[in-house]
Amino acid sequence: MAVFRSGLLVLTTPLSSLASRLGPILTSASRLVNHTLYVHLQPGLSLEGPAQPRSSPVQATFEVLDFLSHLYTGADVHRHLDVRILLTNIHTKSTLLPPLPSAVQNLAHPPEVVLTDFQTLDGSQYNPVKQQLERYATSCYSCCPQLTSVLLSPDYGAGELPARPLDVLPSTIRPASPVARSPKQPVRGYHRGAVGGTFDRLHNAHKVLLSVACVLAQEQLVVGVADKDLLKSKLLPELLQPYTERVDHLSEFLVDVKPSLTFDITPLLDPYGPAGSDPGLEFLVVSEETHRGGMAVNRFRVENGLKELALYQIQLLKDPRHQENEEDKVSSSSLRQRMLGNLLRPPNERPDLPSQLYVLGLTGISGSGKSSIAKRLKGLGAFVIDSDQLGHRAYAPGGPAYQPVVEAFGTDILHKDGIINRKVLGSRVFGNKKQLKVLTDIMWPVIAKLTREEMEVAVAEGKRVCVIDAAVLLEAGWQNMVHEVWTVVIPETEAVRRIVERDGLSEAAAQSRLQSQMSGQQLVDQSHVVLSTLWEPQVTQRQVEKAWDLLQKRMPQAQA
Repeated sequence: MAVFRSGLLVLTTPLSSLASRLGPILTSASRLVNHTLYVHLQPGLSLEGPAQPRSSPVQATFEVLDFLSHLYTGADVHRHLDVRILLTNIHTKSTLLPPLPSAVQNLAHPPEVVLTDFQTLDGSQYNPVKQQLERYATSCYSCCPQLTSVLLSPDYGAGELPARPLDVLPSTIRPASPVARSPKQPVRGYHRGAVGGTFDRLHNAHKVLLSVACVLAQEQLVVGVADKDLLKSKLLPELLQPYTERVDHLSEFLVDVKPSLTFDITPLLDPYGPAGSDPGLEFLVVSEETHRGGMAVNRFRVENGLKELALYQIQLLKDPRHQENEEDKVSSSSLRQRMLGNLLRPPNERPDLPSQLYVLGLTGISGSGKSSIAKRLKGLGAFVIDSDQLGHRAYAPGGPAYQPVVEAFGTDILHKDGIINRKVLGSRVFGNKKQLKVLTDIMWPVIAKLTREEMEVAVAEGKRVCVIDAAVLLEAGWQNMVHEVWTVVIPETEAVRRIVERDGLSEAAAQSRLQSQMSGQQLVDQSHVVLSTLWEPQVTQRQVEKAWDLLQKRMPQAQA
């Protein structure tokens, strides 16, 4: 059967029985849908009989909230799928009586196929049932004109299902006292509430947090999105999606799952955000990690004469497939770590370079471990060009830059033996942009010419990959002679520590050196591949080997 980009999964089994069957159902659906899978909960719905089935309200209980978490946890196995549980028909006790809206709900990705766990007596693709399924789907949501319907046949396997349904799902939503908590306890609705986070690369743990907040809110949900200073302590902040991109993804998800709400998405610039100052808010949804922050928000509100918020704590989603040095929960940090070594943007076309050679430009801030990466790449077979060594060769006596440098800066930069005194020359240009430009205007073109000559040496030696190790790769404009820019990143605090330890400088001097260079973020913004030496050497080695293996796979296509 064809694979569809978007689909709608209508779940009709009672929740207590559905929880244990969910894994095989999602696996079956994932074979038919490869991008966006919407999920509509309608326990007890029958698709047999002449009457057209219609959507009816589902009482929001803690069992339902736990099921949302359970479903998103199960969906995390299928990471290619963007799963979105639709909440329009899930009502809190304060909003259960009004009828459901008769208007068809628009979706960002109109389903091309509608799927269901509903089973016919003989297990066949019974046409009248499929027709009822299509009528039901199109009466609720905007679907593609040529909608396909499928009755799923999940492979439950022998012994995989419990002998009887799960009466109680594992508790994942914990309201703060005095809110009651029992599985069948109806959930209270609130007019306005809040939730906050970084929401980088929106994942299923985010979706649980947001979905619970959407169920609780009846009029408006305020969503704080971390920005600026609150991002500095994040792991690999250079790989965070820009604020506007995170907000776009967040907004699309929220409007899809509950369009009846008004969403106020706002930058979160301090730990309290709108939750600490908005008198009209009634609840705050937090995770296990941020629960203390929620309590701090309430203390802050009380200190400022505001009413405490009802706190709802969401249990973290565990990631059974986390790797070494990754968190054991579903997290954006782990997703950013998994980006290390991957190609982030298409390679450059460089018809002016030797056709037999694929050239990488390796760069990074001082102390990033760039040279150690170069050594590892050399060990894997790359030809490495050290631009620092070429610079030393260029202004050695008789070198192509020696006489121009002496003429520009005077003979007092020379040792008695005529060799250029690098410390004296460095003191002339450090902090003096005009003098520095004089030096770089001499040196960078010379080093570029020597680099081209070294590429010919690499070709003569039969090398296929050449690495230009250069701290100033981008400042010098040398990205114009590479197919890909590879950048090594580490936190600035770690870079300062390494510089102090390696070069014997003071912390202030180390920070001054870093401030005179392009930042890690500026480098990453122009990079094709990002690596990091933040962890143990064996972790770095695996990163480099992963990047190298991926490079070998794409090189023939890129060169063609």
